[in-house]
Amino acid sequence: MDIRRTLLWIIFSFSLLLLWNNWQVHNGMPSLFTGAPATTQSEPAQTAAASADAAQAGVPAGAPAAPGTNENVPDSSGSALPAGEKVDITTDVYKLTFDTVGAQLVKAELSKFDGFDNTSGPMVLLDNKPNSFYVAQTGVVGAPAGQSFPTHLTPFRLVSSEKTLTGDRLDVVFEAESDGVKVTKTYTLERGSYNIHVKHDIQNTGAAAVTPSVYLQLTRDGNDPPDTSFFYNTFTGPAVYSQEEKYQKITFSNIDKNKATYIKQADDGWIAMVQHYFASAWIPTEGKTRYNEALRVDNNLYAIRSIEPTATVAPGDTVSVTSQLWVGPQDQDAMQAVAPGLDVVVDYGFLTIISKPLFKLMTWLHSFLGNWGWTIVVLTILIKLVFYPLSAASYRSMAKMKQVTPRLQALREKFGDDRAKLNQAMMEMYRTEKINPLGGCLPMVIQIPVFIALYWVLLGSVEMRGAPWILWIHDLAARDPWFILPAIMMATMFLQIKLNPTPPDPMQARIMMLMPLVFGGMMFFFPAGLVLYWVVNNAISIAQQRYIMHKLDQETKKAKAHR
Repeated sequence: MDIRRTLLWIIFSFSLLLLWNNWQVHNGMPSLFTGAPATTQSEPAQTAAASADAAQAGVPAGAPAAPGTNENVPDSSGSALPAGEKVDITTDVYKLTFDTVGAQLVKAELSKFDGFDNTSGPMVLLDNKPNSFYVAQTGVVGAPAGQSFPTHLTPFRLVSSEKTLTGDRLDVVFEAESDGVKVTKTYTLERGSYNIHVKHDIQNTGAAAVTPSVYLQLTRDGNDPPDTSFFYNTFTGPAVYSQEEKYQKITFSNIDKNKATYIKQADDGWIAMVQHYFASAWIPTEGKTRYNEALRVDNNLYAIRSIEPTATVAPGDTVSVTSQLWVGPQDQDAMQAVAPGLDVVVDYGFLTIISKPLFKLMTWLHSFLGNWGWTIVVLTILIKLVFYPLSAASYRSMAKMKQVTPRLQALREKFGDDRAKLNQAMMEMYRTEKINPLGGCLPMVIQIPVFIALYWVLLGSVEMRGAPWILWIHDLAARDPWFILPAIMMATMFLQIKLNPTPPDPMQARIMMLMPLVFGGMMFFFPAGLVLYWVVNNAISIAQQRYIMHKLDQETKKAKAHR
C-alpha cells in the first residue's frame, strides 16, 4: 500500500508540474523542459552569426550567407517585402498567389481544409501579412563575385498565360535576367496534388563562364499557429531530414542562440517548416550535394534553406535544376510517395514503432467505416480486446484487494504505528489469499506505451481535422462545443474509482477523487477525437471490470458453498 501511495503522489505531482509548465509557456515564460527564450540579437551580431554558419556549412563561393541579407525582409514592425504584381493561380486543391518580385509563393489557400476557426474560409498556410509571414522563396547566387543573379528580390515577369487548372497539370512560368544570367522558373501543378514540381533553367547570356547555385528557402515568423493549445504541445519550426542523421527538428530559440544542430551538407533529404497538421518542404534532387542552413533573418523571422551548386555554365549554355515543393496537409501516404522520410513530419517520437502500425490500422478501418469518429471507437475496442488478458489480471487483482479492504483496515487499527508488524501481517494475509499487491498495476503499466502511442496518433493525424462524428461533433480536431464528451469522461473516471478498492489512507482517497477533476477538466480543451478515445476506453474498462468482479464474486460464493 506504501507503493500505491507513492505512485499516487508521483502522478499527482507530475500532473501539477505539467500544468504549471504549460501555464508558464502560455504566458511567454521559459519552459521548464526547453529552456529560456533567446534574447534578441543586434543587427550586426545576427548578420555575423549567419555568415559564420554559412562558412561552417561550406556554402559555395559567391553564395551570400542570406540572399538579400536582411534587406527589405519583414521585421517585427510588420513591414513587408517590396510589392510586385500578384498572380493568382487556382487548382482543385489550391488557390496560390505568386509575387513577381522573386517569383516567390507568398500565399497558399488549401481549398479542401477550413480555416482555424471554421468560419474564415479555406485554410491559409502560406501568407505574407505583416502579422503572419510565411513564404516559399528561391533564387540564384554564385560566382564571379560582384555579380547579382536573379534572387527572391529580383523582379520577374510572368510568361505563361493559363491561371486555372483545367486539365491534369498547369505550368506557371516566370523569367528574369540579371548580370548576364537568365533564370526561367517553372512551377508545375498537378490535379489533386499538394506536390509542386519546380524547375530552374539557368542560361548564361554573358560573355564569361559563371558558376551558379540555386537556393530553396522557406521563411516564416516565429509565432505559434492559431490552433496552438495551452494543454498540449505540438512542434512548430524548421526541420531537416537526411539518410545520415534522419529527422532533425530545429527550434526557433536554438536558432536565436546559434545552438541549432542539424546536418549542414548532404546529397539527399529535404528541408521543411512544420506545424500542427500542416507542413511545407523543399525536396532537392536526390544524389545532388546541397548545403542546409537555418538562420534568423530578422526579429522573429527565420529561414531554412538548401543551397545546391551547379556545374560551371559556359556562355550560351543552359543548366537545369529540378526540385519539389510540398505545401499542404501532413498526409503521410502522399508525402511518403514524394520523398523518403517526408512522412516523418508527423512525429510520434520514441513511440513511432508502435504509432505507425496503429495509424495503418486506423486508416484501414476507416476505409470500411467511412467515419473517423466510428473508426476511433472500433480501434479502441480492438485494442482493449487485444489487452483483455492483461486487463483481466489487473481487474481480478483489484477486485481481490477490494474484498480484503475491511481486513486491511482492521490490521491498521490493530497495529497502529507499528509499521513492522503491520507490514508482516499484511504480507501474511496476501500469501494466504494469494494476492499480489502489485498485480493491479503491472498489467496496466505494460499497456501504457500503446495507449500513449494511440494518443499521439489521434493528436497528430490531419485526417481528424474537420472530420465529423455524430450529432453535435462536427470536427474531431476541435474541442467538444457542448462539453458533453468531457463531462461523460469525468463521470466514467469517478465510476472507475468507485469500482476500485478505497485507499485506507484518507489523503490517498481525496487525491483519487481529485484525479477526475484534474484530468477531466483538461479534457474540456482537448480535441473531441482524443476525448472520444478516452471515453470509449473508460467505458470498456468499466464493463470489463464489472464482468471480472462478477465472475470473482461467483467463484467466491461457490468456494464458500463447498466448505
